Amino acid sequence: MSDVPFGFSNRDDDDRKRGDEPGGPDSNNPFGVGGGGFDPSQLGQMLTSLGQMLSGMGQPGSAQSGPVNYDVAKRLARQQLGASVTPVSASTASAVADAAHLAELWLDGATNLPAGATKTVAWTANDWIEETLSTWQRLCDPVAQQISGMWTASLPEEAKEFAAPMVGMLGQMGGLAFGSQLGQALGQLAKEVLTSTDIGLPLGPSGTAALLPAAIADFSAGLEQPESEIMVFLAAREAAHQRLFGHVPWLRQQVLAAVEDYARGIRMDFSALEEAAQGIDPTALTDPAKLEEILSQGAFEPQTTPEQKQALERLETLLALIEGWVEVVVTDAVGDRLPGAGALAETLRRRRATGGPAEQTFATLVGLELRPRKLREAAALWRRLTSDAGVEKRDGVWAHPDLLPDSNDLDSPAGFIDSVIGGGTTAFDDPLAQLAETEAREKAERDKSDEAADRGVDGGESGPDLGKDSGSSA
Repeated sequence: MSDVPFGFSNRDDDDRKRGDEPGGPDSNNPFGVGGGGFDPSQLGQMLTSLGQMLSGMGQPGSAQSGPVNYDVAKRLARQQLGASVTPVSASTASAVADAAHLAELWLDGATNLPAGATKTVAWTANDWIEETLSTWQRLCDPVAQQISGMWTASLPEEAKEFAAPMVGMLGQMGGLAFGSQLGQALGQLAKEVLTSTDIGLPLGPSGTAALLPAAIADFSAGLEQPESEIMVFLAAREAAHQRLFGHVPWLRQQVLAAVEDYARGIRMDFSALEEAAQGIDPTALTDPAKLEEILSQGAFEPQTTPEQKQALERLETLLALIEGWVEVVVTDAVGDRLPGAGALAETLRRRRATGGPAEQTFATLVGLELRPRKLREAAALWRRLTSDAGVEKRDGVWAHPDLLPDSNDLDSPAGFIDSVIGGGTTAFDDPLAQLAETEAREKAERDKSDEAADRGVDGGESGPDLGKDSGSSA
């Protein structure tokens, strides 16, 4: 895994020989951009952009809002794709639509969740960048904001006083650095993703299922199955993801909130930062070579905290549950219709579990691995739940986040499955009705509280008497 400007590192780094990897410490790539080897021309482009930004400071319209420069991110991502990206032909778009239609028909018999996509489209790599950037913004902003705030909050008083006139410039420089990092990572990822939900997150617009035919053709080249069958299989996975995210309204927020919780847990090494701040030469801030050296120092490395570990475990478990459910549902849907479905499922499982483009990009962008570590355990749980409790109760578990299995349940699923199919609990008898009942009860309590408050205001001195009556009746 590559080093990154803000010193992010993976929790498995101690088990790896990082110096032997592309972008490792021996690659002289302190910015850690790109999924492959270091390209000096990319660094040159970034430093050129930095010079243009510094020269433009103070001019009308030069101010940047937010902690990440997304204009730079988009430009660098597109540069990685090259000058020309072949548009999707009409015949290819038609093939994608046909594959999606067939997949939806098959899925109807494998899950109670109805179709979640209102349309299916064929994207180029450029389309993927354009359509998913707003979601990446939500994922990256919390981390960038936390880090940029800590840079100034952690400075000693003397340094704060000295740096006050340059805080705005430092913010823009940080936004450019993070934007450059984001652009390089997304440019690499755009070449490899197969669908809009390929990394387990709903990156595209709501209700839009998307496949990337060019990437699918490259992916199919090394496999034995016909490309048409692979297209249908991937369309089924995309449609299953869309059904889950479309009809489990809290799921998208829950996944993104886990990333935000991780960002809030970031802590800096104050002593190292103070030492670095005291030794910074003000002239270095206008020298790209010096700036590169400063950003590569370990003083800006966030420290792993218990809060981050908990957020990471929640995220990994949730991703595993999503991927495991999709795997089981798609397997049941395609059945014997696609003879190579089992081999394709195993290929994709290994692609996710062993650290594909998703892990590399997320580890680079927000300092954590987007890896469903217990994917096999989650798929086994959903499979057994399907066999023992049926499709309806299996899908009903998604009615509320409190009903989902946790990490311990994935290790020992027997107790969780017994709670679903046994008679000792009523929470799973009709999860949707249970959720509706809970929401209705909470609404009634809020209305009653608001009514009591209004009566207290309108009734003047009668307010305390109402409170006493309520208390005595309680």
